Amino acid sequence: MGYPEDALAPDEELVLHRHPHWKMLLVPGLVFVVASAVCGFALGLVQRNLTGAAATTVTVVVLVVWGALVFWRSVVPLLRWLTTHFIVTDRRVLVREGLVTHTGIDIPVARVSNVQFRHGLIDRMLRTGTLVIVAASDDPLEFDDIPDVERVHSLLYRQVMDAGDARW
Repeated sequence: MGYPEDALAPDEELVLHRHPHWKMLLVPGLVFVVASAVCGFALGLVQRNLTGAAATTVTVVVLVVWGALVFWRSVVPLLRWLTTHFIVTDRRVLVREGLVTHTGIDIPVARVSNVQFRHGLIDRMLRTGTLVIVAASDDPLEFDDIPDVERVHSLLYRQVMDAGDARW
């Protein structure tokens, strides 16, 4: 049994599991491509203009700078994306984030009083947006970059209505 199934109660049913929208990987991907191109160009210059120990030293420095930049600006955002989960079950909404330090939010569906979404022009074109969940007596919680946010909004709204019907 994989994640998120192992986070569910024995009789809890998974309705939806999403990672954030892929658009949050565009800048890290661009950083990787540009950093790799600049690194390759710099290594070509080193090979053409330097020899011996100087060439080795500059090559190592260029590769270390490239590795640090790619790790910090590409690998870390990719890991953040992979370890962020937005989950809807028949009983609750779960958000889990983090690789080293885990954080989580559980909202019982029965306590949700309002579900909203918003997205601008670019978000509509990419079919993503921000989901806003208002639970009883709490501040609204905003979840950015939810893929297919209108569908998720509608599905969550139905779950809330079903939970309300079950209480009566």
